[in-house]
Amino acid sequence: MEKCEANWVRFLPVTRLAFFDLDATLVDRQQAFATTITALCRTRAFGPAVEQWLLTALSDRATPEHFARLRATFGLNESAERLWQDYVDRMAAAVTCRPEVLEDLARLRASGWTIGIVTNGAGDIQRAKLAATGLADLVDGVAVSGDLEIRKPDLRLFELAATRCGVSLADGGWMIGDNPIGDIGGGHQAGLRTIWLRGRPWPDGLSAAHHVVDDVTDAITILLNQTWE
Repeated sequence: MEKCEANWVRFLPVTRLAFFDLDATLVDRQQAFATTITALCRTRAFGPAVEQWLLTALSDRATPEHFARLRATFGLNESAERLWQDYVDRMAAAVTCRPEVLEDLARLRASGWTIGIVTNGAGDIQRAKLAATGLADLVDGVAVSGDLEIRKPDLRLFELAATRCGVSLADGGWMIGDNPIGDIGGGHQAGLRTIWLRGRPWPDGLSAAHHVVDDVTDAITILLNQTWE
């Protein structure tokens, strides 16, 4: 059953603060991931067993430890550090952020909004994606789960993002993302209004998002249409 929007009492946050998830919200990780794994394996003549292992193990997230396990599992000669760095570089080169998303974020910032990224993942790879896509130039602060070895929906990651943006969660704001628990549930815990990009199954018992959209550009339009006192 499709999750409907909640009938929330309308209120306005004091600050124009918008936190965005990165993967599957602002950038297309899946296409970049498939391209990267194929290229990484072909350049080293790795067989299908290695490629399938990587596709399975790294499907949700990738860390240097995954490549240490890969090396041990298949007896590879190349160092885990070198394999990881090649993966990071190739992902950064392959990942994309659509031009219309970049343009809408620029409009949002020009309208006086503070923009932050709250994302799970290793710090080096997530920041490489932000730099390669141009998103790094459009945001005021970034909090990556690898910075504190915690993951959304942990409140501390949202607090870190607010600090790096120079704002306080106490003043309110928004969280936009595709993950019901990490993004929407985490946003609720942080006292933020939320916009969910539908796609993943919605877990039972989780409070509904304030808005549900099909694309992040629709979420940005909602923010741009807010009125302020």
